Amino acid sequence: MSSLVGADGVARCSWGNSTPDYAEYHDTEWGVPLRGRDALYERLCLESFQSGLSWITILRKRESFRAAFLGFDPEKVAEFGEDDVERLMQDASIVRNRAKILAAIKNARAIDSLDVPLDDLLWSFAPAKHQRPRTMADVPAITDESKAMAKELKKRGFAFLGPTTCYALMQATGMVDDHVTGCFRAKTG
Repeated sequence: MSSLVGADGVARCSWGNSTPDYAEYHDTEWGVPLRGRDALYERLCLESFQSGLSWITILRKRESFRAAFLGFDPEKVAEFGEDDVERLMQDASIVRNRAKILAAIKNARAIDSLDVPLDDLLWSFAPAKHQRPRTMADVPAITDESKAMAKELKKRGFAFLGPTTCYALMQATGMVDDHVTGCFRAKTG
């Protein structure tokens, strides 16, 4: 099914009507072009933490993640040490996964060492042309661009950001528009 009319009469991508949290996220954030180092770092982290979990879990813990990771300021997170890792491992309000926590810190440090702005690096992988999916079954999990992004990020010292996570990041931050045909958010043209 390409879109689903919700109880509120709004045609959305089918997942957007599954919970009120998803509807809000779908309607106001998913697929909206996002810029800014801290905002993109937050999304890198959240998409990484989501790996293997439902996005709704991350979405509902988002404010706790923001508090735990000091507003996702990469300069501050880059300074985290073992005490911070242990503090985060004890914080039940976030996902307590040591590998993902260490990746968030490593990625903050990688941002600090970039020779280009994070915006420019990430957005350089946005495809020039992208075909609107007709149905959710037409939405890919991995693309050539997400493979290239993951490879470049790994080369630059980033961790826990494979091609699937990179594609989810591209969707969430508007680098690609995967709102299906019939969804009210689908851009024409």
